[in-house]
Amino acid sequence: MANEAKPCPCDIGDRFDYEGCGQEVQVEHIKAYVCKPSGKSDKAVIVIHDIFGWQLPNTRYMADMLTANGYIAICPDFFVGQEAWKPSNDWASFDDWRKTRDASKIDKEVDVILKYLQEQCSAKKIGVLGFCWGGAAVHHLMLKNPHLRAGVSNYGVIRFFEDRYSLLHPTLFIFAEKDDHIPLEQVTLLEQKLKENCKADYEVKIYPGQTHGFVHRKREDINPQDKPYIEEGRKDMINWLNKYI
Repeated sequence: MANEAKPCPCDIGDRFDYEGCGQEVQVEHIKAYVCKPSGKSDKAVIVIHDIFGWQLPNTRYMADMLTANGYIAICPDFFVGQEAWKPSNDWASFDDWRKTRDASKIDKEVDVILKYLQEQCSAKKIGVLGFCWGGAAVHHLMLKNPHLRAGVSNYGVIRFFEDRYSLLHPTLFIFAEKDDHIPLEQVTLLEQKLKENCKADYEVKIYPGQTHGFVHRKREDINPQDKPYIEEGRKDMINWLNKYI
């Protein structure tokens, strides 16, 4: 197989068998998955998918978890119709694939989604949460978008945004100790540079023994020793959003 010697940098982990509680909608030129709480809420979170796209059940599970905690959650297709990465794809083509899906080129789509949340969902307080590719996108948005209140970046690839640390909004960075794609020295440098340059609240947290994707792509029942860290990561995300949105 093409990927045995050099696997994809974002191993898919466990693909959840999950249908989702929300619905798919069309927001101008963007398809999106939306889930709303049963009661009224003026708080919303934009969920930014990883390289496996907006239809990955795992990401919808995360959106529904946010809704269970009182948030309107929306996971748009930030690839805007372009194909998501597939585990069967040849890793040798990954760099070319990624160049056409730049995590820092989503501002137009974010503006469309913000308008939808404000006008169609009556959202007044909006945050953003992302995984892997989406975690890098969160980093980008926290540097420049004035309409978002807070962000959580889960194992966002740091090298995409090196030398950019002046965050506008409170941001939680979640990393895994044993992430083959984000070396700990990069995480240490990020924290150092944030301390020197960032005036907004932030936290950089490393979860022991975990690997890339652990918050949304590990099943708690596969390795019992991972369960406390998976649950802690999810709890930390919710607590951060609750604090700042």
